[in-house]
Amino acid sequence: MATAPTDPPNGAARRVAVVTGASSGIGEATARLLARKGWHCVLVARREDRLLEIAAETGAEVEVCDVGDREAVDVMAARVLERHPAIDLLLNNAGMPARGTFLTVDPELVERVIDVNYLGGVWCTRAFLPGLRWAASGGSGAHVVNMISVAGTVAFAPAGAYAASKHAQLAFSRSLASALSGSGIAVHAVLPGFVETEGFPQKGVLKSRLLGRFVIQPPRVAEAVLTAVEKGRREVTVPWFPYRPISVLQALVPGVVGRFAGMSDYRPGSV
Repeated sequence: MATAPTDPPNGAARRVAVVTGASSGIGEATARLLARKGWHCVLVARREDRLLEIAAETGAEVEVCDVGDREAVDVMAARVLERHPAIDLLLNNAGMPARGTFLTVDPELVERVIDVNYLGGVWCTRAFLPGLRWAASGGSGAHVVNMISVAGTVAFAPAGAYAASKHAQLAFSRSLASALSGSGIAVHAVLPGFVETEGFPQKGVLKSRLLGRFVIQPPRVAEAVLTAVEKGRREVTVPWFPYRPISVLQALVPGVVGRFAGMSDYRPGSV
């Protein structure tokens, strides 16, 4: 379902942003921030009721879609591009958790988290590429922001399948940036640490008090998205400390970081 677009005041052109996973958490916070900054948002997620609530408060449009379904993404993108031939920003934010080691996690969850966290961004980018190219041809450029995670650089054993999906997503983002070099479409990766959201209730499930001290809220990540776009930053880690140093250590001394990660876990019964 799509709500009718709202005309900008005084006939001025408004930048169009497509935000996936917009029904809560980082996606919702970013859509609200973009709306306050004058962007017109198309909110994409599976929960129509939540999308409609947010759209009513921000003047956004709504598209109900499971980004893990390639055919559904193509159909949804075609509807959006018919209304908005130029897409100035695509935020690939839709994601889901997958707690458990590779020895214990359900096989179906391994497949699902890859479909949503990794392939969802691939399918959305390919589907919206004509709109991104159209916006870029206007001279002001277009942007793809991939919401990765520090788990894309650090292998966190208690969420092995999730970390693998984010490693794949980061590789996709970096490869896409190279493929689109010179096209006018900038690709950005935002890598948050632990964020407290409806789908990722970190403070209630992390066993480590140390890690719990660094849990942040969605609006802080939304600000990082806007900073990446406005300042042209290719990769942004938020917060920088302690996550960026840990990412560097993972590359330099993976065994040490692996032992630290192995000592961390979620509380029993967390899903």
